[in-house]
Amino acid sequence: MDTDLLWRTVLGEIELSVSKGNFVTWFKNTCLFSVEGDKVTIGVPNVFIQNQLEKRFQGLLVEILQKNGVASPQIKFRNMPVNQPRKDDEVIVLTQQQAGANNNSSPRSVSGITHSYRIGVNSRYTFDNFVVGGSNELAYAACQGVAANPGSKYNPLFLYGGVGIGKTHLIQAVGNEIIKNDPSKQIVYISTEQFVQEFLDAIRYKKNTDFAGYYRGADVLFVDDIQFIAGKEKTQEEFFHTFNALHQANKQIIMSSDRHPSDIPTLSERLQSRFGWGMAIDMYAPDFETRCAIISQKAEVGGFDFSAELVEYLAGVIKNNIRELEGIINQIVAFCEMRSVEPSVDIAKALFGKLGGRPRHFSPKRIIDVVANRYSVSVEDIMSPKRDKEIVFPRHVAMFLLRDELHLSFPKIAVAVGRKDHTTAMHSVDKISREISLDPRLKSEVAEIRGML
Repeated sequence: MDTDLLWRTVLGEIELSVSKGNFVTWFKNTCLFSVEGDKVTIGVPNVFIQNQLEKRFQGLLVEILQKNGVASPQIKFRNMPVNQPRKDDEVIVLTQQQAGANNNSSPRSVSGITHSYRIGVNSRYTFDNFVVGGSNELAYAACQGVAANPGSKYNPLFLYGGVGIGKTHLIQAVGNEIIKNDPSKQIVYISTEQFVQEFLDAIRYKKNTDFAGYYRGADVLFVDDIQFIAGKEKTQEEFFHTFNALHQANKQIIMSSDRHPSDIPTLSERLQSRFGWGMAIDMYAPDFETRCAIISQKAEVGGFDFSAELVEYLAGVIKNNIRELEGIINQIVAFCEMRSVEPSVDIAKALFGKLGGRPRHFSPKRIIDVVANRYSVSVEDIMSPKRDKEIVFPRHVAMFLLRDELHLSFPKIAVAVGRKDHTTAMHSVDKISREISLDPRLKSEVAEIRGML
């Protein structure tokens, strides 16, 4: 059994099953040492990660291993040796001396403390293998500008949009390009969940100074999913000071989020303001042609030449989440390699047919609940006679989706949202239909809501 292929497949499915923060923190730097019958040995970087996998994810690992041909797996964990060859997506640790840093060029040398700097970027993510389309061309151009002159252009750079549309790929591409241009750069890539956890550990073990020095000593700081800092006042305060220190030193800051800074709830005003100092760019779901190009490229990387029919089928199955699409491609490739068959539409339908033509069994209430949650208003507000702009717009979107997804009559739509006159529903549906055709951002928002239903 090809353990590398098996583990790539397992990790691909796990990435679709857990949050990005959990995947990066607990799974990203693992490996598969061996599979002997039902005995599976998984390599982990340290005992702490082993304990978390045993306590929180043992059942998930067993389930996915079984799904991929390992009957009744008995899982053992083994610490990876320090000198184990690094895979492309593992975290590397560089000291200042190793990186060739100039000790006179940075405030960090004043204290005489030498920090270790992680480069958490995956070398597979580059500008060359990023598929550019109308949904991401501005973000792509801005990231190239930042990579060429970090700290001097678009600082901070803030990328936002739905799940799985390429934000992380672009951020990592910037990191790889900066490393290529100047290997001495001290780069830190971290998820917000990791930042929060490390901050809590620093408080617990009285290592606040080390923690602050580490992050404020970076040349480039990448923070993924910054929206998870919402509601964490002490963490926000620490990040505020880190942000100021880096920005004042002309060090590059790049962040990603699922929404615009102004839409992140309980984010302090001073952070909202600073996040808007540079450039905030909306990335939305790619169009059909771009999805086809992405599928063809991913298949080619896997060593397969997908037919046009298969490419178009997959592009029609997954419309909003490129990460999910990539996971499906990986599973098709793994399935075909293990069975020595050529990928086809029939195989794709057998594996993922349930994803296409999804039946709409949800209720009008479900649509209203999801819309209310997306726009941070209450269901009661949508049902009320209130005419505030922040309430009227979600109400319009809800009525549009009630028509488009459930094909309800206009009188029934009006009743569903607490309106008496069905002409209100007609106006709302018409209004959103027109605006979607003109506003890519709204089109992306509606697509995101569809994906939540």
